[in-house]
Amino acid sequence: MPAQASAGASPQLSFPVLTWPPVAALEQIFAECYRELRPRAPQPAFRVSFFRFANVNNTIRLREGAALVRLSDLLEGAPEPVLRSIAHILLAKLYRKPIRRAEAVRYRRYVSSHEMTQKAHLVRQLRGRKRTTSPHGHAWNLEEIFDDLNVRFFHGLLGRPLLSWSRQASHSLLGHYDPAHNTIVISRIFDQPAIPRFAVEYIVYHEMLHLKHPVKLRGSRRCVHCRAFQEEEKLFPRLEEAKAWLKTID
Repeated sequence: MPAQASAGASPQLSFPVLTWPPVAALEQIFAECYRELRPRAPQPAFRVSFFRFANVNNTIRLREGAALVRLSDLLEGAPEPVLRSIAHILLAKLYRKPIRRAEAVRYRRYVSSHEMTQKAHLVRQLRGRKRTTSPHGHAWNLEEIFDDLNVRFFHGLLGRPLLSWSRQASHSLLGHYDPAHNTIVISRIFDQPAIPRFAVEYIVYHEMLHLKHPVKLRGSRRCVHCRAFQEEEKLFPRLEEAKAWLKTID
């Protein structure tokens, strides 16, 4: 459950105002879950509210003896067992307690359902901000590389998404495809003449495979690199050389 909230100024998206669960019921759920985790510790006052996050985010923090909880407004109307699972997970993380597997599975299954993923996708499009830069770098042009790879490996059938160099030269996140904003972002660390073209091509090719093979759900688990994805990745002619080169980047 990431704790970031990115609310944009895009068109408004609202969901029906629901009469359940009332705030008092939510606060009671958190109080009961707290007692299960910390039966002998003094209990803080819980202040629970729904918030217009840009994703299915949930947060908890302690402030002046009170536990302030913000739940994604996408979860309004969620079944009580799901809300109890969320309370357990947030409190367990806050107090560094083990998270019960059953609670984690129940939460994942709910937020991974078709209805919830569709709502979350729409919310990210309308509320989230995607901070991008130009695809034209100092050393490499991402649009030119994408178009070349598209012809060579995808018969020119992939629609070109928004392409961008990252704002910072990230060493941990080398590239990613954001389906909500149909954007491929490549770390600016690759935008230098010393980086061989095949290494840049491999990173872009990998993200193009994410564009072609969206994340799939298997039960409660997300399958990011399906079998078809892995098989197509092996078609990159200098795959091992590219992977070896990536290990040398510092």
